[in-house]
Amino acid sequence: MAITLEAGDQAPDFTLKDQDGNTHSLKDYAGRTVVLYFYPADDTPGCTKEACSFRDNHEAILEQGAVVLGVSKDTAGSHQKFREKYDLPFPLLVDEDKKVSSAYGAWGEKVLYGKTVIGMIRSTFIIGPDGKLTKVWKQVKADGHAEHVLKALTA
Repeated sequence: MAITLEAGDQAPDFTLKDQDGNTHSLKDYAGRTVVLYFYPADDTPGCTKEACSFRDNHEAILEQGAVVLGVSKDTAGSHQKFREKYDLPFPLLVDEDKKVSSAYGAWGEKVLYGKTVIGMIRSTFIIGPDGKLTKVWKQVKADGHAEHVLKALTA
């Protein structure tokens, strides 16, 4: 049974390490808005496009009082290389056991090139300062997604 989170739901708590081994917990960001985005894999075409879109809109997102956190099942080493290659200014969190992705409904069945597979479902969640979800995007299209997120933050 897939987990389906909607705006207004309490965001599942999490604690994950980033590319440098630093720990990030949702409670660390209490009182701030968090843009939590789940993506399939470092340095792949769609994920690179999405990450660079968040990079290019990062200042504007920060100006809205929000932080950006990327999450995938890739290793810390993979995240480090991806961040350095594309000069990404936000942490990339390691979810190798897929517990957090699963809690957010971002890990599960999806159709890839006509085949049903189990994997990361590109999804984004805006978590308000109170820990509740304010906006949920499921099955995101990478192109221009950060602009949609920015628009939602400024609304």
